[in-house]
Amino acid sequence: MTEKGGKRLSLYTKDYVVFDLETTGLSPEKDEIIELSAVKVQSGQVTSHFSSLVNPGRPIPAAASGVNGISDEMVKNAPKLCLVLEEFLAFAENNILVGHNIHTFDMRFLSNSTHRELNRRVENDYVDTLYLARTLLPALPRHRLTDIADYFHIKTEGAHRALNDCVMNQQCYERLGLILAQQKGHNNSEQSELPCPRCGGILIRRKGRFGSFWGCSEYPRCRYTQNI
Repeated sequence: MTEKGGKRLSLYTKDYVVFDLETTGLSPEKDEIIELSAVKVQSGQVTSHFSSLVNPGRPIPAAASGVNGISDEMVKNAPKLCLVLEEFLAFAENNILVGHNIHTFDMRFLSNSTHRELNRRVENDYVDTLYLARTLLPALPRHRLTDIADYFHIKTEGAHRALNDCVMNQQCYERLGLILAQQKGHNNSEQSELPCPRCGGILIRRKGRFGSFWGCSEYPRCRYTQNI
């Protein structure tokens, strides 16, 4: 069961920590983290890196190794998850976390593992660049991290290793931030910092016959509204 913590945001911030993890499978309840990496950014510039393999205490399935290239031999002398989580949380501090597809994957693994190993909650708010890219780059047929990187002409070599994905996504997030700023500059409606709970789009202040309200930026595809 996932421990609830921070909230998902749809915004650009100059200070943040991009993180990514590799796992033995897709289930946050049954599978284990085998690599955890992060990049700290201050005022839009990378200031430090964190990366560690994790010994999961059990064999890594061949299917997982086929995706991320991490083998049992590579992790046999790696630290246990509890130690890596302690170091990562100290590295991340109270910064907003940024990652790709983290709302339904990485944050669930991170929250579950932190609760189980450390009896703590991950309280950091976070930005999922998958939802941000879907809103800002609607013409892209797919919104995988490599698709977004290709769109921005960012190198994708080494994809599916955690630190490489962090570096790639940090560059993508900065580009998405520029597009978001441009859209705000050309839009008289005030954008909120909260995502649409129905589709993940950005909530925008709109005016109706009964006054102002928050409406989804994905309208008319999404007709979600919320009182201000």
